Amino acid sequence: MNILTANLVFSTFVFWVAARLYILPKLNEYEPRPILLPILLLHSMRHLGLMFLAPGATYGGIPAEFTHPAAFGDFITAVLAMIAIPAVAMQARIAKLLVWIFNIVGSLDLINAITLATIHDASPFMGAAYWIPAFWVPALLVTHYLTFLVLLRARWPQRSGLRT
Repeated sequence: MNILTANLVFSTFVFWVAARLYILPKLNEYEPRPILLPILLLHSMRHLGLMFLAPGATYGGIPAEFTHPAAFGDFITAVLAMIAIPAVAMQARIAKLLVWIFNIVGSLDLINAITLATIHDASPFMGAAYWIPAFWVPALLVTHYLTFLVLLRARWPQRSGLRT
């Protein structure tokens, strides 16, 4: 196991423990809105995945087979999260659908990026972008898991705005 993989696994475990201690025991006490809005705001920052394409943020030779799908997958997920925020905030009927789309696309993007980074041995070229898979990806994985739980368990009140 390389160091980046160890960082990813252990950081994911730490975020999962935090979720288990602080969020999961209270998950059924809250409506989706106060849980999902911070998660969507966090994922709105995934535009930072474009860093994989920035000279100086990674070392020369980082495989494009990894960087392009990872960068654009993160960017698309950030846009989907931003689109879902107003719908969730207004408790619109379309909110649940938008969160499902965001969560499926974002989860598949992370699985794809981890797989491509492994297949193409991207970790030695991460440079300053190393913190993304070592810290950021674990937080994103755990929050995607929490979002799936909310989508499957929660009551979804529907109020004004963006009705379909």
